[in-house]
Amino acid sequence: MTIEIQSLTAAIGAEVRGVDLATKLSDINVRLLREALLENLVLVFRDQDLTPENHIAVARAFGEIKHPPVATAHGGPPEINVLDQTEPRGEGADAWHADNTYTSAPPMGSLLRVLQLPGVGGDTAFASMYAAYEALSPVMRELCDELTAVHDVTRSIVKAIARGHSTANLAEIQAKFPPVEHPVVIVHPETGRRALFVNVNSTARIVGLREEESDMLLRFLFEHTKSPEFQVRVKWDERSLVFLDNRCTQHYAVADYHERRVLHRVAIEGEPPAGIDHAAASS
Repeated sequence: MTIEIQSLTAAIGAEVRGVDLATKLSDINVRLLREALLENLVLVFRDQDLTPENHIAVARAFGEIKHPPVATAHGGPPEINVLDQTEPRGEGADAWHADNTYTSAPPMGSLLRVLQLPGVGGDTAFASMYAAYEALSPVMRELCDELTAVHDVTRSIVKAIARGHSTANLAEIQAKFPPVEHPVVIVHPETGRRALFVNVNSTARIVGLREEESDMLLRFLFEHTKSPEFQVRVKWDERSLVFLDNRCTQHYAVADYHERRVLHRVAIEGEPPAGIDHAAASS
């Protein structure tokens, strides 16, 4: 069966047809899907009947599994991060974010699958950080190109502990994952395109700026990334899987429900984000 890729918006997202993820992917199909991911940033697979083992196997076809840095309190195989929510507002997933940017090498990508849905609601929105970067004025792009930001686990883990999603000890987690610095604008290692790399859940401050300057610029960038022109919104069902490129996207779990929603996430190992090589860019 031929794989078909149907774009969902001009900026981000495509629906994939003609592939059964419950069977082992051929090398050719892995290559085609990786190319589709690089072009579309988010791939949506419908009509998939998957087990947790299938879910893990699909992720492993694209790289080494990145185990959840902080295990949730909801069980599951060690490769799977389980998000089990009923009253999700304010728990962190309902803010624009990329996964685990508080680590030195955030995931290359994540594969998401919802196992239980509320009667209505529970969509997830995704945004292109290529588009967010390119929509900045040339002067703002030039400024951001030079900056580095501190990413910190504290904000997200405090919320997880407070809401019962993690039994971790805050001090132990902070010691295990001390603050790291990443470029505000990264260069995608496979496409060479520039993307904004700050998010409200993990980015604490910009290096070298006074506190009020850092706060002002981060507020602007956080708001800027919310533009509908950068987004696609995915409506879930229990037979869908979404594959996102964590290096150049952010996502937002819409907190518009009051019934149980269970999502499984499997992440793929990434590499430390690289900034712009100004010497190469000017040559």
